[in-house]
Amino acid sequence: MDTSAKRGVQHVTAEWQMPQIIDALAKALAGQGPALRFAERKNSSLISVPEDVAVIIATSGSTGAVKEVGLSAQALLASAKAANDYLGAKAGDTWSLLLPLTHIAGVNVLVRSLELGREPVDLRQIRDENLPNVDFTSIVPTQLHRAVSETGYLLRHLQSAHRVLVGGGPLSEALRKDADAVQVQVTTTYGMSESSGGCVYDGIPFPGVEVEIRNGLIALRGDLLASYYLPTESESSIRSIRDQEGWFITSDRGAFDGSKLIVLGRNDDVVISGGEKISLDKVEEFLREHITDGDLVAFSTPDPEWGELLAVATTVLVDGERRSQIESKMGATLGRHAIPKRFYFLDEIPRTTLGKVDRERLQRLTRDGI
Repeated sequence: MDTSAKRGVQHVTAEWQMPQIIDALAKALAGQGPALRFAERKNSSLISVPEDVAVIIATSGSTGAVKEVGLSAQALLASAKAANDYLGAKAGDTWSLLLPLTHIAGVNVLVRSLELGREPVDLRQIRDENLPNVDFTSIVPTQLHRAVSETGYLLRHLQSAHRVLVGGGPLSEALRKDADAVQVQVTTTYGMSESSGGCVYDGIPFPGVEVEIRNGLIALRGDLLASYYLPTESESSIRSIRDQEGWFITSDRGAFDGSKLIVLGRNDDVVISGGEKISLDKVEEFLREHITDGDLVAFSTPDPEWGELLAVATTVLVDGERRSQIESKMGATLGRHAIPKRFYFLDEIPRTTLGKVDRERLQRLTRDGI
């Protein structure tokens, strides 16, 4: 792993307009400009990266700690070409951007658009009844749920597309059927920042992407894998994402149904709600600093809108004013997406004889409204 050659880093901010972003991204992919960093938090210590890194995306793993993923032009372009080929996209076709650029799925819309020679239609901030028709777009399950439930402008926009990619979290069969019923052409995607976004569409891996199940976990190998985890402010060196044989072992449990990959869920403490990753450990750690007079546990429950809904069960009755204060501080510290959607008051947190939270009983108690 030769990381001696370096290139500079430019941080993409919210003030950048789409033409500026597209121009800078095209140069980064061609090796003619600095690597572009798409992240909400600016790491002042990250001023250079290995020469083959074109894009930097922040992601979180099982510890909830933010990691910087370094993606090469080769990986991003391989991902974009595979996606466009799968969808039958051709030069001049149009993508719309409905996802934040702090997510790999948002950046992928830009790279796919570059490959097709057409600037994407930026709809991140637009709330207009007269949205343009496009050929393709990419969303998370929460956006799909809202579209089919509200039957407004977003639904009409999705109906105009030849194909709508849905990823970033599990898509329930019920929601997929709802989408089918209103003529939204859905393709489910599986992937993460480390795999340049989705690399398995409707359960089928892209050509050139190898998928294995190792000890119950999904393992990936292929040209579209990212190269490195870059150093954070608390680290001093880069780390390879792949093992010596080129495999990346995910934190997702999986199995094969014939040739199709079935994703069974995450194997760590990260919940994906509305396309946002939330560390249960980080949520609990924060709450225990503010709720010190009882027991508590953060957990997730299935939800038709959010995919997974973040909830907290506590043995302390948290009134409205106290909860509002906690939520305000949590939003400022962990982000608004990490604020629990529900609080449950229990006499005690159900635990096993080994002291671990009894997740099955907890789900049953909260599902029954106790």
